[in-house]
Amino acid sequence: MFNDIGALELVTIVVLAVLVFGPDKLPKVIQDVMRTVRKIREFSESAKQDIRQELGPEFKDFEFEDLNPKTFIRKQLDNDDLGLKEIRNGFDLKKEMAEVTDAVHGRESESSSGSSSGSSGSRVDMAKKPETPEKDDRPPFDADAT
Repeated sequence: MFNDIGALELVTIVVLAVLVFGPDKLPKVIQDVMRTVRKIREFSESAKQDIRQELGPEFKDFEFEDLNPKTFIRKQLDNDDLGLKEIRNGFDLKKEMAEVTDAVHGRESESSSGSSSGSSGSRVDMAKKPETPEKDDRPPFDADAT
């Protein structure tokens, strides 16, 4: 609960408590605060038990932490009943982006160049042309680098 409070902050809180409440009343104030915290915890636990009883036996594995959207999504992504891993693995974003950038720059992508190399006229033209790099010969787009 107080994992992120440092030593200096704790000393400051103690000094302020002694100054505000005084050394005489400080033990009684601490007891009252602890009693209140215990009652709040007991109330929340009894409320959780009442909700679990009202939901019935089909929700026996229900955890209130699952109501947090981040926890729910993380739990569902780990569960492979929906087939999300196949969808995620079947979609290659780098390849799609490379094809789009090739189309924008007017170059043929690898998939379309393989199909056009089988035509009869392209092999003759390739043999006659000298091999010089194009003026706009850029490396393929890398989505991770940008």
